[in-house]
Amino acid sequence: MLPPYLSPTRFLEVYLRRSLTAAGLTQRTVAIGETTVHLWGPPPESRSDKEKPALLLLHGFGPSAVWQWRRQVQAFSSSFRLYLPDLVFFGLSSSSSHQRSEIFQAECMAKVMEKEGVEKFHVVGTSYGGIVAYHMARLYPDKVDKVVIASSGINMRRSDNSDLLKRASCRRIEELMLPSSAADLRRLLALASSSQSLHMLPDFIWNDFIDKLYRENREKKVELLENLTLGKDEKSNVASLSQEVLVIWGDQDQIFPVKMAYELKEILGPKTRLEIIKDTSHIPQLERSQEFNDAVLEFLNSME
Repeated sequence: MLPPYLSPTRFLEVYLRRSLTAAGLTQRTVAIGETTVHLWGPPPESRSDKEKPALLLLHGFGPSAVWQWRRQVQAFSSSFRLYLPDLVFFGLSSSSSHQRSEIFQAECMAKVMEKEGVEKFHVVGTSYGGIVAYHMARLYPDKVDKVVIASSGINMRRSDNSDLLKRASCRRIEELMLPSSAADLRRLLALASSSQSLHMLPDFIWNDFIDKLYRENREKKVELLENLTLGKDEKSNVASLSQEVLVIWGDQDQIFPVKMAYELKEILGPKTRLEIIKDTSHIPQLERSQEFNDAVLEFLNSME
């Protein structure tokens, strides 16, 4: 284990935080009952600025928001008031509640936006964050405007979950999503990323990454995975949404294969568009950030 002053993960995180600050965001904690959510958002004095629409970005199951949306902040900040929370039990967000479902996450994020004085907002969610975004849109149609769901198997069935475990050579989903060694993290990246260069990094860097970003709240994150409401049986329980929706997916996604994107488009209803990004896997917002950003901005800025 590397000491903090030699940690490449800590050095990179400092850089990422400075890039968010340079985009005009400040960090703070928002208390909502038993839960405290860490948030990057507009400075408090600018919350009354209604010229830009509000945009909520929800990260996936893994490192906190600053890591997963680093290539979107500059692109989106000129058009939107950005809100980047750490989901509960990720980053610096915590709770004494015993609730662990993605619906609980959706309720917490809605309360955060209410506490921030935001009455209406768009939401973009990737992977696990896409599941949370879906439930926010379903539960709060008067608050959530447009919805972007990226690489998110909301329509996962039990057989899809079994197939994923077979591809990963795992017995349980937490073995894949919560790596505890460099070998585990390489296995996850082999499914989540189409980049081969990542696998060339030495073990000490991956182990440092795991130590700094994956060990915190590990038991609670296992409980989050165990309490997911999807993938339990062979019937999808996803309903259509009233909002305009963009489903965006990498054609090489090995976590949630692209066939699920086409199915999800049909399930979510006639107001849903589908954008497939070629030659990319589960994290198009990082692997093909320009194409991802262009697609999201065109959708959010379009008038229909």
